[in-house]
Amino acid sequence: MTADKKASTKAERAKGAVKENVGRAVGNERMTAEGRAERAKSDVREAGEKAKDAFKR
Repeated sequence: MTADKKASTKAERAKGAVKENVGRAVGNERMTAEGRAERAKSDVREAGEKAKDAFKR
């Protein structure tokens, strides 16, 4: 995983976590769900990249 992709994935995960927490704080279920989805998407992307890296070795 390149440094750019890794940073992008971490930023997306953090953004999703913030959105999820803000949604919970204000009682907005839609925002909470969007944040959870963004975090899940970045987790899947990171897992895919790790798998690719493992097979390259």
